[in-house]
Amino acid sequence: MSDDKHDDDTKQSTLAKIVGALTAVAAAWVAQQVVAQGWKAATGHKPPKPEDEGDVRFREIATAAALTGAIVALSRVLATHGTAKFAARVNEKRSAS
Repeated sequence: MSDDKHDDDTKQSTLAKIVGALTAVAAAWVAQQVVAQGWKAATGHKPPKPEDEGDVRFREIATAAALTGAIVALSRVLATHGTAKFAARVNEKRSAS
């Protein structure tokens, strides 16, 4: 492999990692917003946080944490896979030209 090709591959790999990380962070943020809005619609208040003071039941905190964690994890996986597929298509097009 020539040095120019290696440099291009390294740049693409770095770019794919950056785009993947940004996409995962954005997906996690969107998922948290969806959970917060859904929770508020269902219960009439924002989801509880562990640091909240007052009369918050453990069951409500555990449910909110589990729901948020599951949705955020799923959104990050989907975003990461989508970014990987996108990067593969870009690499195929570059290889063909």
